[in-house]
Amino acid sequence: MRYDNNQYGIFPSSVILRSKVLYEFFYPAKEKIMKKIIAITLLIVSFSGSLSAQEVKKTAAVIAEGTFVAGYIDNGAFLNFTGPSLRIVQKPAWALSLGMLPGLRVKKDNAVSPAKKNSSIWPSLGAGLTYTFGHMALQLPLYYNTKTTTTDGKWVIGLGIGYKF
Repeated sequence: MRYDNNQYGIFPSSVILRSKVLYEFFYPAKEKIMKKIIAITLLIVSFSGSLSAQEVKKTAAVIAEGTFVAGYIDNGAFLNFTGPSLRIVQKPAWALSLGMLPGLRVKKDNAVSPAKKNSSIWPSLGAGLTYTFGHMALQLPLYYNTKTTTTDGKWVIGLGIGYKF
């Protein structure tokens, strides 16, 4: 075994070699530091998910989700599904949502005989509040009636009842 003289005294060369390797591992050049930090971080992140307790969530197939509502508005009727909305939920009892209401409006056109009549059913987009309790829904929609030759444009409010899927 060969002995070298160094600043710490006399040690076998194998100890000096090992200490140099360890020193270079723990105090490497700046380029190597980032690589090792990234490698250690990736190892910690990859194993941290497998070490924690995981819950098994049971999922169920859903055929349809949403709320179907029918109601009265402006001497006619409406049918709609709730669209995108902001919701306040108090599970499992109730939910209140403010959102868009895409649907169909139904109203007979009372035009005078020589004039052409509009369709009795037309698509529309409204906005409003929907309150759901269990599977029952109560809705206050707002729809805009456009200006015609005989009436000005105006917002109308309705009332509807429906079923939450």
